[in-house]
Amino acid sequence: MTATTITAPLSKSGRVRPGAGLRQTGTMAWRSLVSVKHNPLELVDYSITPIMFVFLFTYVFGGQMAGSPEAYLQYALPGIIVQNTLFMTMYTAMSLNSDLTKGVFDRLRSLPIARSAPLFGRISADMAKQLWAMLLMLGLGAVLGFRVTNGIGGFLGAALLLLVFALAVSWAAVLIGMLAGDPEKVQVFAFTLIFPITFTSSAFVRVETMPGWLQAWVDINPVTHLSDAFRGLLVGGDVAGPVMWSLVWAAGIAALFIPLAMRAYRARA
Repeated sequence: MTATTITAPLSKSGRVRPGAGLRQTGTMAWRSLVSVKHNPLELVDYSITPIMFVFLFTYVFGGQMAGSPEAYLQYALPGIIVQNTLFMTMYTAMSLNSDLTKGVFDRLRSLPIARSAPLFGRISADMAKQLWAMLLMLGLGAVLGFRVTNGIGGFLGAALLLLVFALAVSWAAVLIGMLAGDPEKVQVFAFTLIFPITFTSSAFVRVETMPGWLQAWVDINPVTHLSDAFRGLLVGGDVAGPVMWSLVWAAGIAALFIPLAMRAYRARA
């Protein structure tokens, strides 16, 4: 990486001023976004993989689950998007871990920039990538027959809720990225954690079709609340309860993991 040294405005205490810190965070976010152009494999993660999820779930499971792929798509696409969003938060962990192990943060730390700028820049860029993946999947879903029936207000509310939840979970990803020994361990942990909680939820099947003992967990699973809220905002259904519980879960996750993640970040970066 070629770094350009920029003299940042400093306060009397030697700290970077807030305005300069925000600009540096924006620069770091842009650095992360333009890296996609030089690393085509990221296009697979953020574009090809979401498309593959939509096609596989719709045409492999659709006939069995709902009688036709089109009918199942109207129910399952919101859940597919939620699952993809959770998986993508782990890319934050893998990217941070890779930057740490390759010494990128050591080089950035030598520059006169806010110490938090690389971290906040990475998270901001990943939120933009999350938005891209969501829009891509909704666009593909529209081509295949999915319809947003709650209008532009429902769509904007659904998008905002998904990004808020993704931002909260990203702090858990930051902690994982800081503590893991290498990116491969991050990936193993992500699959071990995310697969069970997404498939034991209402993301892909209705809760009432599950065994009673499993429904007890599904009913409190945060992925269930988020999937129901996202689906309700897009196509109708119960919204108030799922949205409230999704925000409660997001707030709880953020309150728990932000302090832990920042402590681990200061220790390693």
